[in-house]
Amino acid sequence: MRIGELARRTGVSERSLRYYEAQGLLTSDRTPGGHRDYAEGAVDRVIRIQEFYAAGISSPKIAELLPCVRDVDGAPSEIATPRLVDDLSVERDRIDRKIDELRRSREVLDDVIATAAGEGTDGS
Repeated sequence: MRIGELARRTGVSERSLRYYEAQGLLTSDRTPGGHRDYAEGAVDRVIRIQEFYAAGISSPKIAELLPCVRDVDGAPSEIATPRLVDDLSVERDRIDRKIDELRRSREVLDDVIATAAGEGTDGS
């Protein structure tokens, strides 16, 4: 499929798809006319890349991770290494800290909203 079709099916811009290729996260063949030609599996690959970006994982770490994850179901492949497990544990801990920070921010916002609505901080 051409880049426009992949962009349409994944909701990712063509510019981002070209960036993914430049980072080694996505590959394509070239048609005789020089156009990018993606395999059907590229849809799942792009979705997986987007999930990793949404989790705050960097491009170099995603490049390490992608070969160890099956695109279709996201399950681990057999080539995951102990070093990768250690690296991903660090990423998971970072995400957990971010979740805690977001929860604290939400609690502050809840208090501000309650105060602005004329409620006490105890919800009354």
